[in-house]
Amino acid sequence: MQTAPGFARRYVDLHIHTIHSDGSSTVEEVLEAASRIGLAAIAITDHDCVDAYPHALEMGSQLGIEVIPGLELSSESEGIDLHILGYFIDTANPTLTRRLTEMKNARYVRARKIVENLNNQGVDLRFDTVLSIAGVGAIGRPHIAAALLKEELVYSFREAFEKYLGYGLPCYVEKYRMQPREVFDLIKQAGGIPVLAHPGVTKVDERIPEFISDGVLGIEAYHTEHSSALQQSYIKMARKNGLAVTGGSDFHNSSHNKSEIGTPRVPYSAVKSLKEKQSAPARLEWSP
Repeated sequence: MQTAPGFARRYVDLHIHTIHSDGSSTVEEVLEAASRIGLAAIAITDHDCVDAYPHALEMGSQLGIEVIPGLELSSESEGIDLHILGYFIDTANPTLTRRLTEMKNARYVRARKIVENLNNQGVDLRFDTVLSIAGVGAIGRPHIAAALLKEELVYSFREAFEKYLGYGLPCYVEKYRMQPREVFDLIKQAGGIPVLAHPGVTKVDERIPEFISDGVLGIEAYHTEHSSALQQSYIKMARKNGLAVTGGSDFHNSSHNKSEIGTPRVPYSAVKSLKEKQSAPARLEWSP
């Protein structure tokens, strides 16, 4: 297979979503895109879900792409919404699968309540439309926004969130959450490496020492919404504290995403740094 110019299988994308959560691409489409541009490795990190596996592993093997089992979990602490990535997890781990089932059920109940709130606000959205759009995926607010758009109840995704679905608005419903340390421990219990996702987006730099003490083992330094200066700052912070340095596109779909698969360019050293953490699961100490 011929790789894309400039890649030569030196780059990876460790943050990709599919139709199994709130992405619009199938596992096949994601891997075919990764193959076209010559990525050496990818991780599918669907929200609260590992349904992309083991199929992703099998297809990756056929295409010569290293596929790292992963997922993205949410947590909340002191009013801050935190996203945590888990890599090299055992997707069949009983404790993990039980907790993910709880999350999936909670997502369904939450989505139904949001639609009820919309109906009470005079917005005549049908829950069946949300279900048809979510398909096999774990239901999230993007599916509800897409349903509002499909039924011509809003003009755009942005309007859906700014008018109805955003934090603190009358139709918003809190989602199932865990504390950061619970998420770190859950990922580790499943044999994985917990990584703080896009800290420059969630703006939690001042709490990174706390997260390191609680058990996080990596920082997502490369991200489409991280400037070059911020990226270098996180790389420096990670190396100083013995953390893995990861990154990815955070790809959801071509229409509404700010980046494509393979952007930004994340070196294969990110995978190596994760593998090093597999044999060093102990909690670390913060170094300023």
